[in-house]
Order: sequence, then structure tokens, then C-alpha cells
Amino acid sequence: MEVYFIRHGIAEEQQTGIKDEERKLTKEGKQKTEKVAQRLQELGLQFDLIVTSPLVRARQTAEILLATGLSSQLEESNHLAPNGHISNWLDYWLQPKNFDQNTQLALVGHEPCLSNWAEILLWGEAKGGLVLKKAGMIGVKVPEVGSPVGRSQMFWLTPPRYLL
Repeated sequence: MEVYFIRHGIAEEQQTGIKDEERKLTKEGKQKTEKVAQRLQELGLQFDLIVTSPLVRARQTAEILLATGLSSQLEESNHLAPNGHISNWLDYWLQPKNFDQNTQLALVGHEPCLSNWAEILLWGEAKGGLVLKKAGMIGVKVPEVGSPVGRSQMFWLTPPRYLL
């Protein structure tokens, strides 16, 4: 299985009167995310499923990916909210009964959660070494059998500027 960790696009700044979970993508954030999504499609990427955080900015990013044709399926998961934890996600999503070894799964969420999750899959612990820029992506190949923690391989790390 290949798991693509995708950070949401550029969002409104935090300000009084707007809850964090309601912050939307800015006009620039939408435009850059659309360009990144188009480039990913040109590169031939196709996700079996896009799973998104319930926060507005992540949901909007996932909807852009969907509208670009990178997938035909979209689900929302509280596991991808900023307070989500990888162990809960692993218990459900990486079960063989849910997906086969050829599945390509896109997870749209937030920092530092996504890069921490990728590090846990790669090295068994979050070291703070990976940084995922807004609308950037990390691709991780999960082993076919056994725990993926500390045993996965990174095959993609792209800041959005390389896709624009």
C-alpha cells in the first residue's frame, strides 16, 4: 500500500471570531492547490481513496483533489484532525481486510501531525526531521505484512514549489 500524506493548502490566518476548524483556504491557497492537483494528475497519480480531516481547509483541499480527478472517492475521518493519533488510525485503516497491497491512499490533514505520522512509519518515532509545506506531499510505501511502524519506505517528498 502507498500512503500519500498531503497537507492542506494556504488557509486564512487565525483570528478572533473564527474558530480554527472553520478557517478556509485563501484565494491563493485554492489557486496553488489546484495547480498542484493538476500537476499530480499530469504525473499519472490516482488515489483509490482520499481521506480528509473534518476541518474546513483540509476538506476544501481534498475536494480540489477530487475535482481534479485524482480519485472518485472521498471520506472524512476525525483521526486526521489536529488532535488525531496514528495508533488509532493504524488500527483501522491499515488492516488487510480494508485495503489490499496495491491501494493508493491519500490522507489530507495538518502539520505537524502528517509529518510526524510519516516519521513514525519510517523510523518508529517522530523525530521532527520532516517538514510538510502547505499543499506538499510525502509518499510512504507500507510493507505488505507486519506492523508498518519503523518498517515503511519513503518514496516521495515534494514541496509544492516543485509542482507549480
